[in-house]
Amino acid sequence: MLRESLLMKIEELERKHGDGREALLPVLQGLQREYGFIGEEVVNEVARKFSLSQTEVFSVASFYHFLNLQKRGRFVIRICRTISCDLKDKDKVQRALEAELGIKLGETTSDGRYSLDYANCMGMCDQGPSMMVNEDLYAGLTPSKAVDIVRGYR
Repeated sequence: MLRESLLMKIEELERKHGDGREALLPVLQGLQREYGFIGEEVVNEVARKFSLSQTEVFSVASFYHFLNLQKRGRFVIRICRTISCDLKDKDKVQRALEAELGIKLGETTSDGRYSLDYANCMGMCDQGPSMMVNEDLYAGLTPSKAVDIVRGYR
């Protein structure tokens, strides 16, 4: 990514969300939407712009599971791994997705299109199992419903 475009994007997000510490998370989320992940260059420039240490910015980016610190697939599929989703056959959904995509949890397809991961909670405990594809939330999944949803992103 070009440093100039990154700086312009940070300034745009800063105007929208503010320049205080409370704006750090929404700015990082906006940068991830723009670039797909929060890499070292992003961490460095955000730290400089917000007058924070690189460690502080990295700590925020690494704490939130929905922020990616490395390049991921175009479509990041996150499966909820809470006990309530486990009790509703989340493992069957996960196995169906792994078979459909030809990858295991934590991997990215060779074409860079899909990454499969987990999330700790999506707030859908009463409707599990659930998953997200990028920022789209799906609940009440069955193995076939999950596969159909992912096929819809092709």
